[in-house]
Amino acid sequence: MRLTRIYTKTGDKGETGLAGGGRVPKDSDRIEAYGTVDELDSIIGIVRSFFKEISDRDLFNQIDPKLYKIQNILFVVGADLATAPGKTYPNRVVVQDKQVTELENWIDEWQTDLKPLPEFILPGGGKVASFLHLARTVCRRAERMTLRLSRKEEVRPEVIRYLNRLSDALFVLARWLAQKLGEEETLWDRSIE
Repeated sequence: MRLTRIYTKTGDKGETGLAGGGRVPKDSDRIEAYGTVDELDSIIGIVRSFFKEISDRDLFNQIDPKLYKIQNILFVVGADLATAPGKTYPNRVVVQDKQVTELENWIDEWQTDLKPLPEFILPGGGKVASFLHLARTVCRRAERMTLRLSRKEEVRPEVIRYLNRLSDALFVLARWLAQKLGEEETLWDRSIE
């Protein structure tokens, strides 16, 4: 795909085109789903920007390529959701179960260093952990919107599985990085009224 013009004026009446053909309202469930995936991808870009500032280059070199890969796969997820049901086009790339398995492997790896939580934690910590928690919540919203869409139109199940596993990975990574960076996790205090 090559972008030669940013504005086309074709969406001025509240509709947009889908990959593979067809037009839908810009507030349709399909557009809401892939728009939220785009929002998630942008937040991970913010995480990577803040993460560049850490002094532990080994930690950066271990995690940044994973975040970069997630961003690229989120483009694939978005493209999958932006494709009209039953349509295809040349060079189409789709999310596969191997990417879900890769997230599971990362979760298992990070979790070996973490103590079990005695209570829910409040989202926070340093900049990187805080934005990972934000990414996790946006990922859950993208998953909910994709599930809503799947009740009306065809959605590849790998897309739903990837979003589900990614939100878990972002949670565990936020905790793991907070620990590695010496940032405190704040437990939910049930006694506060």
